Amino acid sequence: MARRGRKGEGTRSRSEKAPHLYSGPLYAGLTVGILGGSFNPAHDGHRHISLFALKSLGLDRVWWMVSPQNPLKAAAGMAALGDRLAEARAVAAHPRIEVTAIETALGTRFTADTLAKLQRRFPKTRFVWLMGADNLRQIPRWKLWTRIFESVAVAVFARPTYSLGALSGKAAQRYTRRRVSVSGVKGLARRRRPAWAFLRNPLHPASATAIRQARAAGS
Repeated sequence: MARRGRKGEGTRSRSEKAPHLYSGPLYAGLTVGILGGSFNPAHDGHRHISLFALKSLGLDRVWWMVSPQNPLKAAAGMAALGDRLAEARAVAAHPRIEVTAIETALGTRFTADTLAKLQRRFPKTRFVWLMGADNLRQIPRWKLWTRIFESVAVAVFARPTYSLGALSGKAAQRYTRRRVSVSGVKGLARRRRPAWAFLRNPLHPASATAIRQARAAGS
């Protein structure tokens, strides 16, 4: 369900303040969590973990980085980028959650390449890659996936049915000695990489797949 923004803060103003190629100075000294994905569509589950990340990790901002086209997902059934951005802004409805399609301007499709370019564009910003347990399990399928762990801190959020398999998977086992305890997560972004944490956040039932199916069925 879409939420209304704060008084005086419409869709246009939220769009204008979204991070772009030349906004590096605005984020100097900040710690930013990046939640990447198709957001097809954005939903309350995304907002739920973003608010949890802001508090538990001590982040200054969370970016919802809406992918033009996820290389691991079919283009069929993917809503137009502009529609996904607009819906994401409506759902986010928070001054510290910013929605961006910066990958379009960067010209990147793969997360490792995106992060490398972001670090060049935002050299004084500390980034934390945010992802669900489902993505921790499948991240070995991503291009140059080890570079992600070696370039930024990674925070993984519990998701229904995925957590146990994720923690026994290839990525978690490879970096088991670099896992940060829950008590140390507020300093996660400052840790020497690789550094990652698994957060026991309250679970949220929202699913983009279920929402798409319900919309297709007209419910």
